[in-house]
Amino acid sequence: MDKVKECVVRPSTSLNLLSHKEIMTALETDEEVFQTFRNCALAVLNTGNEQDDATEILREFEDFRIEIIPESRGIKLRIQNAPATAFVDGKLIKGIQEHLFSALRDIVYTQDKIDRVGGFDITSGVGITDAVFRILRNAGVVQPNHPPKLIVCWGGHAISREEYDHSKRVGYELGLRGLDIATGCGIGAMKGPMKGAMIGHAKQKITRGRYVGITEPGIIASESPNPTVNELVIFPDIEKRLEAFVRLAHCIVVFPGGAGTAEEILYLLGLLMMKDNREITLPVIFSASETSDEYFVALDRFLRNTLGEEVARYYEIVIGDPVRVAQLCLRNLNRVVAQRRRTNESYAFNWKLHVPEDMQWPFISTHENMAALRLDPQLPVDKLIVQLRRAFSGIVAGNVKAYGIQQIARYGPFQINGDAQITAEMDRLLRSFVAKGRMKLNSDKYNPCYELLGVNSHDA
Repeated sequence: MDKVKECVVRPSTSLNLLSHKEIMTALETDEEVFQTFRNCALAVLNTGNEQDDATEILREFEDFRIEIIPESRGIKLRIQNAPATAFVDGKLIKGIQEHLFSALRDIVYTQDKIDRVGGFDITSGVGITDAVFRILRNAGVVQPNHPPKLIVCWGGHAISREEYDHSKRVGYELGLRGLDIATGCGIGAMKGPMKGAMIGHAKQKITRGRYVGITEPGIIASESPNPTVNELVIFPDIEKRLEAFVRLAHCIVVFPGGAGTAEEILYLLGLLMMKDNREITLPVIFSASETSDEYFVALDRFLRNTLGEEVARYYEIVIGDPVRVAQLCLRNLNRVVAQRRRTNESYAFNWKLHVPEDMQWPFISTHENMAALRLDPQLPVDKLIVQLRRAFSGIVAGNVKAYGIQQIARYGPFQINGDAQITAEMDRLLRSFVAKGRMKLNSDKYNPCYELLGVNSHDA
């Protein structure tokens, strides 16, 4: 791939005016934190790339360099050997420039607040929620005095063209109705709804449409921000990213995906099924094209057979009808408004949603941690969902995250133990993902990063 030898860029919005103390914070960044920023900066500059192997991207741009340079009024960045696709006639594309400084803000300055006494407290559930809110507020994503109209869209990056077009049509119908979009910011079913909504907004002469991309350092290299994203936030880990989604969302639409989408669904349903959240209104719609209905047939079966029939109360499946999906979202927003007014809750951030601490602590996908998971039907449903979500999170890490790929290359596949029925249901679901190419791009070469070891719970 062509590269630009060197350029220097200044912030246009985020971090465009800093105190001398704030400048020193950037210059004194810990080496590990700066390496994380460097990798995320490369992902941002690689916007539009359809490669989901983080190790390949890092290897291809091994000579990429980025340096923070202090000035009296703030900082600038010197970039070397960056992807040429990020430039037009030698100048960095403005949207990518903004994302670059968003990465600096969310990684370097957020980590400084975590590390410093008096900064973010991530040792308790309350502190983690506070940190999620403040990261969103600092990024300008939490906005007061706005009507609730942010639709979170989840779905896979490795999807067919027809599935992408379906997600784009749904986004278009949402945009025509003045609704904004938040996704994981990558390609596939994360890009489609944003592209569609952008066209719908344009037709309705809406000039301030919001396309919020929420990601985390471990996955951004394999899911680089798509060009439509105009508000980018990078959270420290997947758990804070998921909490941000559900606290921001006024409605959630899920498109077909792979293990990552299953992880998101399990996290969401785990919250909605909790007794403490029974009064929370957060509509969930599963949407697929007519030729992809098998995805939600398989997922619905998996959820019912592992979590019980009650789980189906918390989502509605709509096949092949983008207009109906958008109409349901709009209609459900009235319920959201009524519930938020009744409970005196903020429209911008759902503070009353209870997220238990075991769903907030970061799960590190090591072989030891994956082998220690308890997929036991005797567990309370909320505890079982935590274990299942972590299992899918580990599979995502082994598929596309640099750390996970390195772990698999060194030690072999993750071994996941559990009840025979649960692991059989997982195996059935994951095989359907593999058969449809949902686990990874270029899935004809897919080599599973996991082994499911079924154990009869009565003999365990």
